Amino acid sequence: MSGIKKQSDKPCNTIDTLIGVNTEIKGDINFNGGLRVDGRVVGDIIGDGDKSSTLVLSEHAVVKGNVKVPHLVINGRIEGNVSGAEGVELQAQAEIIGDVHYRMIEMALGASVNGNLVREGAEAKGSVTPLKTVAGGENDSNGKN
Repeated sequence: MSGIKKQSDKPCNTIDTLIGVNTEIKGDINFNGGLRVDGRVVGDIIGDGDKSSTLVLSEHAVVKGNVKVPHLVINGRIEGNVSGAEGVELQAQAEIIGDVHYRMIEMALGASVNGNLVREGAEAKGSVTPLKTVAGGENDSNGKN
């Protein structure tokens, strides 16, 4: 497999849909393209279509449900399992209570995951890193990287 990305593998660089900071949605969301959430979603969020669908959660966003989107940029809170088939970016205020499945991950200082990190892909079969959130928002991987 070559390291060359196809056009459809690149994240969407436009926001097609915005859920405002004072908005709460109850129910599942299926979308294509770019979705930014500043508010609250109680339900699953699924990025349909090609591999470019991108979800951006601001520092105000709260999602209570599972998230399955090819590209994720998270700076809010998710209570549920997360799957980013192409890539997951956890920014400084990101908080995930659930497992994170990813192909590529970027995690900023201050982000927290209370669950397992599971790397997807043929070369990473069986690769699970259990994490436990400890006081101060740091992660203790019990010596495993």
